[in-house]
Amino acid sequence: MCPGYPARMSLPLLAPAVRVPAEVPEELSNGFDPSNPDDWFEWFVGLPLRVLLIVVIGALVLAVVRRLIRRVSEHIAEGTPTLRGKRLKGLGGSEVGSVLLRANPLASARRAQRARTVGSVLRSTANIVIGATIVLMVLTELGVNIAPFLASAGIAGVALGFGAQSLVKDFLSGTFMLLEDQYGVGDTVDFGEVTGTVEEVALRVTKVRDGNGTLWFVRNGEILRTGNKTQEWGRAVVDVRVAYWADVEVVRAALLAAAEEVGSDPVLGTYFLEPPEVTGIEAMTAEALQLRVQVKTQAAMQWEVARALRSRVRQALSDARVPLAGAQQVVVLDHSPSLPDDRADNRTDARADDRPDDTGDRSAQAARERRGAAAATVVQDAAGGPAS
Repeated sequence: MCPGYPARMSLPLLAPAVRVPAEVPEELSNGFDPSNPDDWFEWFVGLPLRVLLIVVIGALVLAVVRRLIRRVSEHIAEGTPTLRGKRLKGLGGSEVGSVLLRANPLASARRAQRARTVGSVLRSTANIVIGATIVLMVLTELGVNIAPFLASAGIAGVALGFGAQSLVKDFLSGTFMLLEDQYGVGDTVDFGEVTGTVEEVALRVTKVRDGNGTLWFVRNGEILRTGNKTQEWGRAVVDVRVAYWADVEVVRAALLAAAEEVGSDPVLGTYFLEPPEVTGIEAMTAEALQLRVQVKTQAAMQWEVARALRSRVRQALSDARVPLAGAQQVVVLDHSPSLPDDRADNRTDARADDRPDDTGDRSAQAARERRGAAAATVVQDAAGGPAS
């Protein structure tokens, strides 16, 4: 050692650094060689192939189900059978078949709307069910525990159900309404606060156009009662009020003749389902008698038949000289030559005033009555009878 220098410290020898290998992939631990194509093929036919098969088969199943639902719904909407035998093949395309299919336009429109709406709901349901099944199967193949997902989905569904009760109520009401065929496009309905013609039916809302042209959007969950005025058949009802003194048998004969004349019309007569009927006295007051003529017609045709009935009833009552009930004022003017003159009346009054007894009073009263008759006699005949 050199003097003046500190003694060297003996440093321990450090062991060389050893690199700890990371976790070896399962493929490499099993002898996977990235440069070997056979190893790649063996890896592909494992997990990736199973996932791919699940996705492809699920997509094919979804496409087939959607196509089948669409085909069935369109056949129902068009009114043609899904499976046709040899004898019925081509019947819908013939002239007779097309006429039969279009025999009732409102029923066809309602059937088409209901079929297409239900088909849309079924397609959406198929998308959700099959899509969710594919996702869960893929996650299972990837080794993901799907139990927490199912639990979370259940909790989310319950929370969504509580938070969107009105929406769920609308959808459920719309579904049952379509299945029960309560009303459809073209029907005239009464929802209580809204009355009009149905223009569109969906699962959540129903569009109704009232008589003033206003389009109402009614939520299906808020419809508590429904009055369908154009389903299956209707009844044309015309109430007629005639004078109290009118002959009831003559009035009934006139009303029946008017209804039969409407029934003989080549167009309106096809709407009649039963012969017309004239009922007895429906209501009776001191001024009028009310009778009723009614006809059972096809659906949605009762208003047109009723308008024609009113026109013919008016003409028939006019021909039979039967007056309608109502207040009438009749003014009768007396033009007889025995009308007294004002001056003569004045002289008579003067002479009557000079008389000492009550004869003058009677003469003056008679003169006043004659002046009133000379002016006019107004008779109020509320029953429409002959003036008195």
